[in-house]
Amino acid sequence: MVHIEVVSFDMEGTLIDNTFSQLIWETDIPALYGQRHGLSLEDARVRVFKEYAEIGEDRPEWYDAGYWFRRFDLPGDWRQLPEGREDDCTVYTETGEVLRKLAGEYRLIIASNTIREFLDVQLRKLPDVFEHVFSAPSDFNSMKKTKEFYGRICKIIGVESGSVVHVGDSLRFDYEEARELGIHAFHLDREREFSGLGVVHDLLEFADRLKGLKSK
Repeated sequence: MVHIEVVSFDMEGTLIDNTFSQLIWETDIPALYGQRHGLSLEDARVRVFKEYAEIGEDRPEWYDAGYWFRRFDLPGDWRQLPEGREDDCTVYTETGEVLRKLAGEYRLIIASNTIREFLDVQLRKLPDVFEHVFSAPSDFNSMKKTKEFYGRICKIIGVESGSVVHVGDSLRFDYEEARELGIHAFHLDREREFSGLGVVHDLLEFADRLKGLKSK
């Protein structure tokens, strides 16, 4: 029998969709840049996206909205952007039901690549069921959710990797990296492009697979 103590969730693309962050990075920041430099939104997007690409996802600045405000010399406090987008946090229809059900059986945590300030707003839309919320860039200055990231989480919460189940929408960073550490990981493929033992297509299916894992 597999002993599962902790169930870990990615946030964006898993519990909520990507609308919240996309609007901030792809609309709000370019709009402020356009106002600052007298450009249309589309022209501002071209320039801003070019600057994003110059930094790239492998550097911590990529995830740091404060850095971009300073780099672009934008007015105001960048923290107003996530606060202003709270209503754009779209929770997947089955999320609440699954979280409330699993909270009675397991310790629940979030292991996300989203910055803390965004997570704090997103969490307001979810049931208050999480024992810990981890942000790779904010808590560990990590650019991605690597095997080492999951190892540090296990150490902090005091469990062996084999007693943790994780689910998320990134094949590499939610599934492959977690499995390398011995975590029971599932790839959440809402687009239904993949199938197999390690793939689920929504959180209801994940809950069913978790039940099956527990009974082994």
